[in-house]
Amino acid sequence: EVQLAESGGGLVQPGGTLRLSCAASGFPFSINAMSWVRQAPGEGLELVAGISNSGTTTLYADSVKGRFTISRNNAKNTLYLQLNSLKTEDTAMYFCSMGLYGSDDKGQGTQVTVSS
Repeated sequence: EVQLAESGGGLVQPGGTLRLSCAASGFPFSINAMSWVRQAPGEGLELVAGISNSGTTTLYADSVKGRFTISRNNAKNTLYLQLNSLKTEDTAMYFCSMGLYGSDDKGQGTQVTVSS
């Protein structure tokens, strides 16, 4: 059974930083591309970033390019998302997901709220 457990969200002021983590289990993490998606209140799911199984290829939504960094540690079965220079419009529930572009396999999410 695929299990994805996100953590690291919270309330932060504009310009602040957060680091999200996703602990994966129940599937061969090291051979799967992974991604982060988010959902703001009243909005649909948005792909934030994706990473290949080896970590050599990454992609980002234009809205976060240059501010967010996706990475992974295959030895620890963990996916990360570093969020820098946060903006109020980054407020959303963040999910890690299987696949480079997201999929139906997602965790329960971690809330990121950017507010002064």
